[in-house]
Amino acid sequence: MKTNACIVSIAMLMALLSHVPASADETDDEKAATEIHPVALLPFQERGDDVKGMGSKVTDLLFVNLVANPNMYLVDREDLQKVVSEQELSVSGLVKPSAAVQIGQLTGAKILVTGSVLQAGERVYVVAKILGTETSRVIGESVKGDFEDELDELVEALSGKVANAIAKRANVLVAKSVKKDDQIEALKEILGDAKRPALAINVKERHIGQATIDPAAETELKLYATKLGFEVIDNSGKQKDVQVIISGQGFSQFATRHGNLVSVKARLEIKAVERQSGRVLAVERQTAIAIDTAEQIAGKAALQEAASKIAARLYTKLSKGKKKKK
Repeated sequence: MKTNACIVSIAMLMALLSHVPASADETDDEKAATEIHPVALLPFQERGDDVKGMGSKVTDLLFVNLVANPNMYLVDREDLQKVVSEQELSVSGLVKPSAAVQIGQLTGAKILVTGSVLQAGERVYVVAKILGTETSRVIGESVKGDFEDELDELVEALSGKVANAIAKRANVLVAKSVKKDDQIEALKEILGDAKRPALAINVKERHIGQATIDPAAETELKLYATKLGFEVIDNSGKQKDVQVIISGQGFSQFATRHGNLVSVKARLEIKAVERQSGRVLAVERQTAIAIDTAEQIAGKAALQEAASKIAARLYTKLSKGKKKKK
């Protein structure tokens, strides 16, 4: 499995932010009850000679049951498979936390569902593991039956348990929401007195099928940079002072509709290059999903979320010198 240096930055940031209170506007339980969290369904393993071929069937049946639930949002399976193949990630029932973080970054999923089909004598057990990509917390659900039982009935029962567990335990599986100012203050603590290079930021963005109103991702990256103490240079006359050029592209597109709510998926790719030498300092990718009553607003929110997550990793890498230890 490929290693990814950004996981270290994420772990540091998550540890620091774990004590930051959620917004006072609503409690964690209220937020968990109203939010729809993106879920990625990974293949189920098979354990036992008599259950060969059942893993893929369970995965397919579970997808059919969960996607029909209006309170669930499942990541597109083709997108998920592409990400897994590109990153050479394990998709077994024993997904490691580091792989879960990467899958979450690249698909926008905040929760993973995987598991196993087990043979134990004359009994069949279907075990689901529900894992938070941001928290690494794990919840288990299972059903059991005899070999002569209909597999679709077992999986239907399991899907109900999985959906119920996600609805009730979302506040455990998904990281608490934090205010942007608190997040930036946490990043300042991580960066400490490290030297910040002067930046030029240019990100091309579009919403597929509709006009792009404003550069949401670029604005978010500039906001984080200026508040973290980086000098952001827009004036072409001062380009000689730029030390690092941040460029990239982002797009958002309609995903699905849940009643009056529209789900939009956004993907953002960013590259940081040292201007004088042309050396690539960092490359970051992030996918995010946002839900709103208006497609344009959801698209902008998704790009902003992707940009804020990239900012946390990117600016930590670009800061040179000694950083504060936590």
